[in-house]
Amino acid sequence: MEENKKMNIAEFREKGYLQELNRRFLHPLGLALEITMDGDNERISGVWDHRNDKEGIFFDVANSEDERKIRFLERKMFIDSELNSRLKEREGILGFGIEPIN
Repeated sequence: MEENKKMNIAEFREKGYLQELNRRFLHPLGLALEITMDGDNERISGVWDHRNDKEGIFFDVANSEDERKIRFLERKMFIDSELNSRLKEREGILGFGIEPIN
């Protein structure tokens, strides 16, 4: 196992990890991980809590300008590719992609 290292928050956001974590998991639960940008410094600053809203949280990509739609799609495709390749590797090494809870 590799030593503990941390990803730069800007890279986490730019590559699409934040977008897809929010879109696929947190938003349907009415939650959103927030990053605050202070000049060149970015930090995880909190979790929005809209669990009382029936619709949860959403980006409303369908009603966005084309440039924003393209950025969302590019990030989604990158994360899909990363996830698919890593799940296959983990399956071969560990016998599972996503760790089961029995």
